Amino acid sequence: MTEPVLASIQTSQGRRILGIGSMWILALIVIAVALRTPPALGWQIFLIALGAGALAVGEAMRRSTAISIDLTETELRDSTGVVIAQIEDIVSMDRGMFAFKPSNGFLLKLSERGQRTWRPGVWWRVGKTVGVGGMTPASQAKAMSEIIAVKLAQRDGQLD
Repeated sequence: MTEPVLASIQTSQGRRILGIGSMWILALIVIAVALRTPPALGWQIFLIALGAGALAVGEAMRRSTAISIDLTETELRDSTGVVIAQIEDIVSMDRGMFAFKPSNGFLLKLSERGQRTWRPGVWWRVGKTVGVGGMTPASQAKAMSEIIAVKLAQRDGQLD
């Protein structure tokens, strides 16, 4: 039996369309400039590579924003089953205005290093830091961060 989901974050459809569309339009414009008004060969190769990179990021964003993030009693995971963080491994959470965090999201500091992962527009992990947010609604991310804060306080004995 699976654990019940305490909170869930899903990407906003409007932001998803805007973000993915922007990347694809950027790719098309850069490639069109490279092919219609070719600059020197080196610059043309650079522009085509830049356009291909933008297409790749747009596709990665399309795939990653189709998933959701779920919080259970013991873990934070995405809808594909990838465990983002175990609750017991969370050392602290930062959701302040000046934190280096994703838009409409929060940062988690973990006790253990994890594999470097990037799901554009949804979450990322570098070393012991996990960022959640991006194309997510602020209300869902705030609700999830509040539940995590309570769970951390309970774990640390600050709440009865």
